[in-house]
Amino acid sequence: MIESIDGVVNAISGVLYKPYIVPLFLVVAGIYFTIRLGLPQFKLFGESIRVVSEKPKEENGISSFGALMVSTASRVGTGNIIGVSTAICTGGFGAIFWMWITAILGGSSAFVESTLAQIYKKKNPDGTYFGGPSYYMQSALKQRWLGVIFAIILILTYAVGYNMLAAFNTQSTFAGFDVYNSLGKFNFLGNEASVFALVVGAVLAVLFGACVLGGAKRLTKVTGFLVPIMGILYVLVSLVVIALNITSVPVVFKNIFVSAFDFKAIFGGFTGSCVMWGIKRGLYSNEAGMGSAPNAAATADISHPAKQGLVQMLSVFIDTLLICTATALMCMCANPAGLDESKAGAAYVQESLGMALGGFGPVFICVAMCLFAFTTLIGNYYYCEGCLKFIMKRDPSKAFVTVFRLVATVLVLVGAILSAGLAWDTADMLQGFMVVINVPVIIILGKPAIAALKDYNKQRKEGKNPEFRAKDIGVSAECWD
Repeated sequence: MIESIDGVVNAISGVLYKPYIVPLFLVVAGIYFTIRLGLPQFKLFGESIRVVSEKPKEENGISSFGALMVSTASRVGTGNIIGVSTAICTGGFGAIFWMWITAILGGSSAFVESTLAQIYKKKNPDGTYFGGPSYYMQSALKQRWLGVIFAIILILTYAVGYNMLAAFNTQSTFAGFDVYNSLGKFNFLGNEASVFALVVGAVLAVLFGACVLGGAKRLTKVTGFLVPIMGILYVLVSLVVIALNITSVPVVFKNIFVSAFDFKAIFGGFTGSCVMWGIKRGLYSNEAGMGSAPNAAATADISHPAKQGLVQMLSVFIDTLLICTATALMCMCANPAGLDESKAGAAYVQESLGMALGGFGPVFICVAMCLFAFTTLIGNYYYCEGCLKFIMKRDPSKAFVTVFRLVATVLVLVGAILSAGLAWDTADMLQGFMVVINVPVIIILGKPAIAALKDYNKQRKEGKNPEFRAKDIGVSAECWD
């Protein structure tokens, strides 16, 4: 049964990732906004770091840093380890270059979608904010029906696709240890699954359920604590591995660029090329242009929408240019000859770290994956309840939310015992649908975001801490009028 479902999902995903659909949408939007915004990825990088530290205007408001941690919790996750390994083993060294391009161009798209979410955000009775793509589709585009469709797809992407994949990737890191098969196997819908995988999934599900049943504020506190520690520790270990193999670095970069521009191989089979794998796994990792991070961006209590656009642009860079690159370099420096499609996923990363750090390497990856997965799961879920509120035009009842959270918890357990193909193909398909809806919308609605950045830069040149008024850029927005 699982094979039949995967066949359908894979076919749909194959259509979405043809060169003229998802890849074209992302590249065109990235180039367009990079030019229209005046290269913000480079000119305003320092400014994006500065605004992260700003405190919220109201005492109970969510800071820019808080919103950054929620979106980073979703972005920084299993994709930074397993996704990178899959891209390298399946697409070759050149996939990393195209992941970089996806992030650099995607930074401008991330700025626009998050700035739009800030401009068109809504206010709760308690003074906190909410919003996202569904809200700017309704308020600015005047197409509530499209917002509802997007909200449904986002819920499916994160509660189903991404969270099941995070659970699967986490349990897969234990496959290299003898204990993985010690408990035997069982049949799940035609797929042979490990009992140990079921145990890992159950532990993840219990921890996830305990967290989400505690409410959204607890999510922000948990992710705010774990994300920085997790990311810093992981990068430090990566730097140690790279330092131990420093003489391999020039060769690795040479291999990346040579493979990235092997046009004969690329155009000979685009679907399986380094370009496609770089785009797929880059998108899965940094989510730029998908319309996910704007849901977190809208919650920030700040003085100017462009500030959160800059913060979310920074999040894309942290995810791909820092953490994904750390994974890629430590693997390719320690184990450049280990590329094998059968090792795509945890196996290649663990083998590489084992060669560099001995028995500590594979164990460290297991621990890192568990932390990455946990923050990913709760970061992903954070987006879903806001979409439920949009669909229902009100706060869902306590009973409904409880049932939804319990279903989301069960899906985590199910994800751990899925087949690798169905887990990845489902996530790829659903994220592709999000891109196909959100990217054309932000291109159509991009003018206010571009005007907001001009207004922000003007005030900064005047020595002011930018304060936004909607009328200054010719729009009407209830939280800024």
